[in-house]
Amino acid sequence: MITIQKAKLSDIASMQELVKDDVSSGVILARSEDEVATNIRSYVLAKDGDLLVGYTALHIHSKRLAEIRSLIVHPNYRAKGIGTQMVSFCLDEARAIGIEQDVLVLTYVPKFFEQLGFKEIKKEEIPEHKIWADCIKCIHFPVCNEVALIYSLLENKGA
Repeated sequence: MITIQKAKLSDIASMQELVKDDVSSGVILARSEDEVATNIRSYVLAKDGDLLVGYTALHIHSKRLAEIRSLIVHPNYRAKGIGTQMVSFCLDEARAIGIEQDVLVLTYVPKFFEQLGFKEIKKEEIPEHKIWADCIKCIHFPVCNEVALIYSLLENKGA
């Protein structure tokens, strides 16, 4: 049975191991163990018993904007609804902590997020331009084909 839960510092090694192939290929941005530790409260894990099978993070940019980052599901566990469960957890958390407007995602898999109510926007329309500070660390910078999508918490109050 898959459980969705908040991360602990003791999970960092498993998180780094799970994501290493996607970091190497440039699908997910590399984050040091110290950076993950500093932001541990933003991470959400999917576990099958004690086995880490996926994770993501809800990063807060401002009172109006949060971002879902680093969504990863182990290849053997994909297409089983785990990513959807983690994104739903993050959207509920964004509402619970009082994000006033939107949740952003930058992704190579826009169709997945569109099925969850996210809408594609032009990158130039991304609110809170401090998001671009992370882009400099990416192996694809400055030529990037990630797609920006926004989930409006205002439009999806009851969802």
